[in-house]
Amino acid sequence: MSCPVLQTADAPLNPVIKPLEWMLGTWECDEPGEGTFPTIQPFRYTETLHIFHVGQPMLNFMFNAFHSETKKPLHRECGFIRVEPGKDKVAFIIAQNTGLVEIEEGKLSGQELTLQSQSVSRISFAKEPHVQQISRTFRLKEDGRLEQTVCMATEGQPLSKHLHITYRKTAP
Repeated sequence: MSCPVLQTADAPLNPVIKPLEWMLGTWECDEPGEGTFPTIQPFRYTETLHIFHVGQPMLNFMFNAFHSETKKPLHRECGFIRVEPGKDKVAFIIAQNTGLVEIEEGKLSGQELTLQSQSVSRISFAKEPHVQQISRTFRLKEDGRLEQTVCMATEGQPLSKHLHITYRKTAP
């Protein structure tokens, strides 16, 4: 899937989002990521992240995951990343193709972002068991790769590691 507007080339980076500049770009996994959860079979996936700005005080993003063997589309997320001006507080506003909409908030510490769901809503016919909570961490590693870990809780299952993947930047 192509992204119609990844970045407005002539738009200066809004100073509010300067602390997140390290996240900007197109990121692709080096190796398939690993998915697991107590109620499903482990799986492997590939993923591309597009994180861009258009000069506003927020980042825009699109995350696209595919089955590592069949290449069939799996999970898609899109939304916005906001920073509270002058603070280390960050919010993700996310819509997912599964019918889930969430707000995650957390803290930025250098080049690590830790988030926790504050609100999780879903369409009335979303697949069960329903997601109740999500936590997510992004970390820029010393070698320049971006690491993401996602934990999830559903009805009847406590918060558990669900996804782990590492990306390399393929475009600014």
